[in-house]
Amino acid sequence: MPGREAPLAAAELPYDTADMGLLAPSWAGSEVADATGDAGYLCALLDAEAALTRAQAALGLAPERAAAAVTAAAAGPHRHDPRTLALRARAAGNPVVPLVADLTAAVADRDAEAAAYVHRGATSQDILDTATMLVCARALDTVLADLTRTAEALRRTAAEHRDTPMAGRTLTQHAVPTTFGLKAAGWRSLVLDARERLASVRGALPVQLGGAAGTLAAFHAYAEAEGGPVPAPGLGGRLLARYAAETGLAEPALPWHTLRTPVADLAGALAFTAGALGKLAADVLTLSRTELGELSEGSGGGSSAMPHKANPVRATLIAAAARQVPGLAAVLYGSLAAEDERPAGAWHAEWQPLREALRLVGGAARDAAELTAELRVHPHRMRQNLDATGGLVVTERLVAVLTALTGRDEARRIMDTAARRTAQEGIELAAALHDALEAARRDEGRAPAAAPEDLTPPDTPAPSPGTPAASPLPAARLRQLLDPTDYLGSAGAFVDRALARTGNDPQEPV
Repeated sequence: MPGREAPLAAAELPYDTADMGLLAPSWAGSEVADATGDAGYLCALLDAEAALTRAQAALGLAPERAAAAVTAAAAGPHRHDPRTLALRARAAGNPVVPLVADLTAAVADRDAEAAAYVHRGATSQDILDTATMLVCARALDTVLADLTRTAEALRRTAAEHRDTPMAGRTLTQHAVPTTFGLKAAGWRSLVLDARERLASVRGALPVQLGGAAGTLAAFHAYAEAEGGPVPAPGLGGRLLARYAAETGLAEPALPWHTLRTPVADLAGALAFTAGALGKLAADVLTLSRTELGELSEGSGGGSSAMPHKANPVRATLIAAAARQVPGLAAVLYGSLAAEDERPAGAWHAEWQPLREALRLVGGAARDAAELTAELRVHPHRMRQNLDATGGLVVTERLVAVLTALTGRDEARRIMDTAARRTAQEGIELAAALHDALEAARRDEGRAPAAAPEDLTPPDTPAPSPGTPAASPLPAARLRQLLDPTDYLGSAGAFVDRALARTGNDPQEPV
């Protein structure tokens, strides 16, 4: 259009164009976002390079001053810019190649001879895999802390509402009464399951070191070329162990360039965690609907158009993450089918999906901790909804009692008739059931059997000959049977049983 200015290109924008999570509020600003960002990855790459030189020095494969120079250059002010590295990475297909060039130059500025020991004997995948495991470890430490906070908040909620009655729902409809304590205890159980899986994976995250094709032959070659004794076959194992110690990661049995069990295990644990938190979110979203009003978030989000709204934003973001992570995990599982000793494409396909899965789960764990700490429970609405169907929520119990009086088929027929009238005509179930029992008594051949002694008041005289039989369910007994708070089964006991679980670490108050 005439007079309309062209939009700015991204490179011309007057601020940092790095991905800050503008379209990802579920992880924006989280600790995991920082740990998995380009700057976090760059730090991990540099940590991996420095640790490798230190490991070689510890085994006599490099001078101590080289290890010191590489460590100092990796940790100090340097010339490594993530954007520049990203652009230069296109030539080699990964960021390690340009980073090694820059790190080598930085080390040379400190010690020209030490520069020869940067990245010596390693391949790019060794460094990037090790850096990825460092990033994952740092991210998971944050996630595990947030899951612990979530589990503790849910423990308090479940204990407080151990006996708070509410309607249990199946296939969107009222089923039988349950308690909110049991629901919260169930959420906590899933959170603990997720924490256990992630903790197990976290402890097993391995260092990567295999050299060009998983044999570490270059390290043998350098040792021989420098005039030392011929290295023993166990050099590779000793170097792996030392490298693991320098990084704080686990020691693998083998280089795992195309044996992607660590990534696949992590993918599964992340997907499970997203789903476990997603279950909590799905229930909160349902129960916070205006029509139900049984829960609300302590700090609901506002609407740009409707001032009255307090949206369940934390639950919404968790639910969004739960829908994304399984698809990302599928990509990571697909990379198990990697050809040869180093794959073309399968390894490269892991990088972004794994980072995004970590970010989403990290954001979901943060949101879950905030949500459960401030969750508002509304028992009066739970009771109102429990009574909303006029007693239908306890028909299972009534069928069980009537079966002892009439037989199962007749009991079900009587209850079906009464329940249908309650649902369709809006009359109380007690009245509908009374009418159904009277009709059954009048219906020749389908008269209810006599009431057992425990259902008949002890002072009730025997009926005279020809007198119609009394109702098999006296009014007082019927009122008891229709009380939903008196039909909670083992809910309280199950809450107690669930809350006895503390998780893997007995020191954790969850």
